[in-house]
Amino acid sequence: MAKPFFVTTPIYYVTDAPHIGHAYTTVAADVLARWRRLHGDDVKFLTGTDEHGLKIQRAAEQHGVTPNEWADTTSQRYRDTWALLGISYDDFIRTTEPRHRIAVQEFLQRIYNAGDIELGTYEGEYCVPCEAYYNADELEAGNCPIHLRAVDHVVEENYFFRLSRYQQRLLDYYAAHPHAIEPESKRNEVLGFIRGGLRDFSMSRTSITWGVPLPWDEGHVTYVWFDALINYCTAAGLGADDESFARFWPADVQLIGKDILRFHAVFWPAMLMAAGLELPRKIFAHGWLLVGGEKMSKTSLNQIAPEALVEEFGVDGFRYHFMADQRFGPDGDFSYESMVTRYNSDLANNFGNLANRVLNMATNYCDALVPLGRANGPLVAASEAAVRNANSCMESLDFSGALSATWDLMSATNAYVEASEPWKLHKRSETEACAAVLGDCLETLRIATLLAQAVIPDATSELWRRLGFGDHISAQRFPDALVWGQLPAGNVLTKGDPLFPRKDVVA
Repeated sequence: MAKPFFVTTPIYYVTDAPHIGHAYTTVAADVLARWRRLHGDDVKFLTGTDEHGLKIQRAAEQHGVTPNEWADTTSQRYRDTWALLGISYDDFIRTTEPRHRIAVQEFLQRIYNAGDIELGTYEGEYCVPCEAYYNADELEAGNCPIHLRAVDHVVEENYFFRLSRYQQRLLDYYAAHPHAIEPESKRNEVLGFIRGGLRDFSMSRTSITWGVPLPWDEGHVTYVWFDALINYCTAAGLGADDESFARFWPADVQLIGKDILRFHAVFWPAMLMAAGLELPRKIFAHGWLLVGGEKMSKTSLNQIAPEALVEEFGVDGFRYHFMADQRFGPDGDFSYESMVTRYNSDLANNFGNLANRVLNMATNYCDALVPLGRANGPLVAASEAAVRNANSCMESLDFSGALSATWDLMSATNAYVEASEPWKLHKRSETEACAAVLGDCLETLRIATLLAQAVIPDATSELWRRLGFGDHISAQRFPDALVWGQLPAGNVLTKGDPLFPRKDVVA
C-alpha cells in the first residue's frame, strides 16, 4: 500500500479576494503534493477557507448580505483562482460545513473532558482583522503589530483554554523533535515565546453568533482560531471516518505564513496534546511576499491578483517565478521586472530553447525518431547530480534549490550541444555520432522534464508528449523513472511552437 502523505495550507479568510501572497503558499503546497505523488505516495493535499468569526460577520454586514452568503461568494473566488493556477488539491474545506462542526465539537469535548477548559472573564485588546488578542507590550504605539491599526478593548465572559499547563510539555516535545518547526529561525522564535511564559487564552465568544456553538454551553461559540485550526483534523476524518483519520493524521507538512506561526506552533500543538492527538510532523513557516518592501494589504492598495500575472506569463510562468525567484522561507520581494527577467532567462532561453533546439535537430537529422541512447554518455554524471540535488532540496522544501539543480542539468546539456556541434556531424554524414549526441540530449530532456513537472505541469506535459510518450507524465514514478537510459529508441518525436515565447518588459 502506498505511503500516506498529508500536506496542508492555511485556510484563508473569506474577507477578500485571493492575492499572490495566498497563491505563494498554495503553489508551494501543490508542488510538494505533486512531487510526492511522483514518488508513489498516497497524497492528501488540503486547502480551504476560514469562514467564521467577527471579521467575516462585519464584512457581510458592510456588504448587506448574510455571513453565509458572503462566505459562499468569496470561498468560490478561491476555488476559481486555484483552478486557474492548476492547484491539484484533494480536499477543499470550508469551516461552515457540517463535517467541520461535528469535528470541532468532538475535539472541544475531548479537551473539556480533560479539564483544560474553564469559564472566566476576558478583558484586553483585540484586533478584528487578526481575530487575535494582544497584550499591551505587544502593541506598537497602541496598534496591532501586524495591521498597524487600532485594536478594540474587550470585556467578555469566555471559556479559557489552559495553555499555561502545556509550557513544559511543548518545550520537551520540541527538544525531542528538532525539525518539527522550520526554518530554524522560526523554531527559535517559538521556543523564545514559550520560555517567556504561556498565558491561558480565551476560546469562546458570547458577543457573536457566527461560529460553532460549544457542545456543553450553546450560549458560547468557538473562538475563530480554535475553530479554524481544527480543520486539519476535520479533513483527515475526525468524527466521521476513523480509518481515514488513522491513516492521514498527523499531517506530514503544514505550510503557513510567518504571521500565524504562534497559532500553529504554540496554540495548535497544545490543543492537540489536550485532545490526546498526535502533533504534526512538520510546521514550515515561510516569510511574507512583499511588494515594494511592504506586506500586501487592502489598506496599502498593493495586492496583486494572480490572474493579472497569469494572463501575461501563463500558469507555468506564474508558478515557476514564485518557486524559483527566492528561497522558500525568508521574506521575498516581488517585482514585475524580475519576473520578466527570470521568465526570459530560465524558461524561454534555457528550458524552452533547449527543448525546441534538440527536438528540431532530432526531427530533422534522425527522421523524427528517438535514436538509440548510450548507457554511459557524457551527460550521465550531470543527470545523476541533478536528481540527487533536486531530491535533497525538495526534502528540505528548498524549491528554488531543486529548480536550480534541474536547470544546471539543462545548462550542461546546452554546453554539450555547443561543444559537440551535431549540425556539423550531420553535415559530414557522421550519422552515428550525430545520433549519439542527440540521443543523450533527448534523455536529459526526459529527466529534466520529470524533475520540473511539479512546478511547471503544463509545459512538461506538452514536452512529454513531444518526446513520444503515450502516457501522461504524472503516471511516472520516482526514483525508477529518473534512472538514465529510459527514453525508448524509436519513439516518434514531434516539433511544436516555443514552450515559452520571450516577453518584453512593459513600461
